[in-house]
Amino acid sequence: MTANRRWPIDRLVPVLAATMVLLSIALVLAFSTWWLLLTAFVAANLMLYGIVGWCPMTLLLRRLGVPRTGYPATERTDR
Repeated sequence: MTANRRWPIDRLVPVLAATMVLLSIALVLAFSTWWLLLTAFVAANLMLYGIVGWCPMTLLLRRLGVPRTGYPATERTDR
């Protein structure tokens, strides 16, 4: 097993999108329904990522050095 087991972009984008949607729901309940615009923005970016394969978050994650896809089969330890 390798010591550096970072999540790839393919797993991080949906997790971050779900986190932002949950945050926007909390903000809607606490403050204003205008926070639903954040949910719409996240949904549009998630749809863009699903169709095209990139969104603004993927550009940021790439610059931070996050790997694009999962680990090669030789590195997996689920045998």
